[in-house]
Amino acid sequence: MKYTFEKGEKSTQKLTIELNKEEWVAANDAAYEKTKGKYSLPGFRKGKVPKKVLESTYGPGIFFEDAIDVAFSKYYKEILDKEPTFEPVGMVSFEDFKDNGDKGATLVVIVPVKPEVKLGAYKGETYKKNTYKVLKKDIDEDIARLQERNSRMVEVADRAVADGDTVLIDYSGSVDGVKFAGGTAEKQTLVIGSKTFIPGFEEQLIGMNIGDEKDINVKFPEDYHAEELKGKDAVFAIKLHEIKVKELPEVNDDFIKDAVGAESLEAYKKEVKERLTKQNKDRADRELEDEIIKKVTEASEVVIPDALIDNQTERMVQEFGYRLSYQGMKLEDYLKYIGKTVDDLKNDYKEQAENIVKSQLVIEQIIENEKLEATDEEVEARVAEMAEKQGKKAPDIKKNMGAPQLDYIKNDIIVKKLFDLLKKENTIE
Repeated sequence: MKYTFEKGEKSTQKLTIELNKEEWVAANDAAYEKTKGKYSLPGFRKGKVPKKVLESTYGPGIFFEDAIDVAFSKYYKEILDKEPTFEPVGMVSFEDFKDNGDKGATLVVIVPVKPEVKLGAYKGETYKKNTYKVLKKDIDEDIARLQERNSRMVEVADRAVADGDTVLIDYSGSVDGVKFAGGTAEKQTLVIGSKTFIPGFEEQLIGMNIGDEKDINVKFPEDYHAEELKGKDAVFAIKLHEIKVKELPEVNDDFIKDAVGAESLEAYKKEVKERLTKQNKDRADRELEDEIIKKVTEASEVVIPDALIDNQTERMVQEFGYRLSYQGMKLEDYLKYIGKTVDDLKNDYKEQAENIVKSQLVIEQIIENEKLEATDEEVEARVAEMAEKQGKKAPDIKKNMGAPQLDYIKNDIIVKKLFDLLKKENTIE
């Protein structure tokens, strides 16, 4: 077997594989063995028809398609083993095949490969780093969220519905006297002022008392998702069963001790300030790192093969589907609701996917240029750090780690070194 490479368009390589007669015959024989079970001819049991009989009956090229697959699978692997710098990044596409008779056969495939990156300047530049202060209102908001998490709903029986209340209602909607799908419910919970129902609905419940029944008039928005209800006037028959109000705990030392275990309110405020200060620092660091990579990426040149962009868009669609599933919705139902297809969604992601891929390639190229690595000692230290946080011994942690976990640790160490280098080699204001 002989092979040659020829540079193609958009970071592809044209790979030509030449098989001699013996190699091509062997591939055809293997294809025959693989597929003979599906053939039957008069005078022969199924799967027992000799190869020459099948070739004379159906033509000499009967096994060519399967032989191409057999030969390519075998010799492509050999080529990958022999060419460590040849880095495919996607599925190959067959461009040409030629049966050369006694001289064998020639296969030509197009292979998307990892593209060359011409880096922009990543040293000697100037960047501005944001700073974020922890304000009193930030601490107050944190405590307010703690109150919310520890709040309770209390029934109200001595007054009418007010803005902010949570009510329990039955409703039945109709348009021109005819009930419509999805317009009826019993014992439905609704927070007044949440704007979860159509405009004008919640406001008309204000002033109702428990046990009251009334009709309210609303108009569906022109952009409402149900085509048959867009812009239509509707009447909802309402019955009010229950009024509840959220009761927040009083913020004092006792509350803080029960809620988070801090010694006092002042001690907790100090903890919050320290936590938010670290979050602000981490945020500023991330923004700076993102800005550096963005600037270097924009200044770099790289021709990205379609395969890499397609793979990234596919991942983004899958991740979006996972996020929807956490909310109890299927991707196909969501797309149907917004009137789009999976291909439309991929097209929406395409530009973002291309930017992500380019950034990743730029980062990999800088790491390669700078010869950044994670040493065994550094990995061991990171594992020890993880073990300490979990209250375990490092050997016990490591023995349960697979290669993917260790690779993740190595990559995390290398990326940290990368950003340490970028911050050191550039001016940060």
